[in-house]
Amino acid sequence: MPRFKNIINIFTKVFSYPWYPLVISAYPALALLSSNAGQVQRSAGIRPLLASVLFGGFVFFTLWLFFRQAHKAAFLSALWIGLFFSFGHAYMYLKDEYPKADYAPRLLICWGILFALALLWATRPRLTFVSAAPTINTISAALILMAVWQSASSVGLRRASALGADNAPIQNDLRAPANPPDVYYFILDSYARADTLKMAYNYDNMEFLNALRERGFYVAECSQSNYPRTDVSVAAALNMTYLQDLDSEFTPDSTARNTLWNSLKHSAARYNFERMGYQTVNFATGFAWNELDDADVYITPPPITSGMTEFEGLFLDTTLARYINDWGWVNPDAVMGQSFRDRFNSIFDNMDKLAGAPAPQFAYIHVISPHPPFVFDADGNYTNPADFWDERKLYPYDLYEKGYTSQTTHLNQKMLSAIDTILKKSKTPPIIVVQGDHGPWMQPHDRLMWILNAYYLPNHNDKLYKTITPVNTFRIIFNEYFGGKYDLLDDASYYSPVPKIYDFSLIPNKCK
Repeated sequence: MPRFKNIINIFTKVFSYPWYPLVISAYPALALLSSNAGQVQRSAGIRPLLASVLFGGFVFFTLWLFFRQAHKAAFLSALWIGLFFSFGHAYMYLKDEYPKADYAPRLLICWGILFALALLWATRPRLTFVSAAPTINTISAALILMAVWQSASSVGLRRASALGADNAPIQNDLRAPANPPDVYYFILDSYARADTLKMAYNYDNMEFLNALRERGFYVAECSQSNYPRTDVSVAAALNMTYLQDLDSEFTPDSTARNTLWNSLKHSAARYNFERMGYQTVNFATGFAWNELDDADVYITPPPITSGMTEFEGLFLDTTLARYINDWGWVNPDAVMGQSFRDRFNSIFDNMDKLAGAPAPQFAYIHVISPHPPFVFDADGNYTNPADFWDERKLYPYDLYEKGYTSQTTHLNQKMLSAIDTILKKSKTPPIIVVQGDHGPWMQPHDRLMWILNAYYLPNHNDKLYKTITPVNTFRIIFNEYFGGKYDLLDDASYYSPVPKIYDFSLIPNKCK
């Protein structure tokens, strides 16, 4: 009992000090990170968190120098910090609700009045705010714990050798040959089939497809994706089965994605390759749920020393400092565009090094292109992503078409160069799959499924066929190269709406 009382006394004493301004300063960055869990890596919040805490400490210290009363300085700084970090949220809400209204000057005046009222309240002589410290400390600490817990629980924690879904179809008796081939699995996000490009945009992609054929690729001319969006599509492909059979969580009424994202990160294909001694390689995409950050080789810009990130731009927009953007000191659209360009270029700049690696490797390479944002023209020159959307950041069809087709042309050039590098530097003929995960936006449900699907399977292209879907990709690869005994599944495509992403309806393949 005495020890318990001592612990209580220590906690009581600690919570009587006015340290809550620093905790309140940390909360906005952590809360924004938790609300975007799965979309960004936790490391993206490091610099915003440090900057916020330093800002809160500066405000508190400055007010303490003025008042020479720690509790009074803490209370006023907490109010001002709260106003500073809440301004952007109010700004964005009004902008969404009243996009054509000129409310910004009035909102700024309103916040100035609130800052002044907080000052008048805190400087009243009779108020010391000493008794408020334990309560505010407790509330602020609880908010931090909730944000941290939500962020941690929103992204599943599994070991690299684990499986993300209950029914992933692994085979433990697979064996790599004496000279195992490297396996390159390229997902070109939103890359459409040739007939879609022709019908939707009058874009002729035959030069690229013929170039693939000249290099020994089989192009599945009638291929469809199994699902209409990236996470459901790639999860099915990497797990070699339909989501309806992959895990009991994928029911029509469910909107949960934790298991889905875990099944993508820790798939049956990855498990099989790692069991055979393969090294897993992955590149950053900017979407945490799609990044194998525990891979043997994971290539991403460093979180501390890199330029401003999209998350940091978003965080800046939620604060009073968003006027830095409005005054033109920082352009968040340009920052976002450069981040996408950096990740795109990182993939192709590292291809020479990747192709020359000694260990057998399974490289899952997800390229966010020709998917928006549109950051390259057809010749690879930089473009401003904001030039392709309207004032509400929606894509008009004509601007989407222009950006999509230009970016496709540039991507085609980079892909052929990468493939040539891989073929030249590989001692054992490699396995290369170049596959879209779904079609472009603003297309009918059936054309949303029409994807590019091309295979380089040395000595085994004869196992492929025109209507093959991604769910059978690795079944064929494991069967033909590693002694697998997978049955091929019926090739089917399923559409589902948002948010009920597992409420599937069959989309027939009408390709002729």
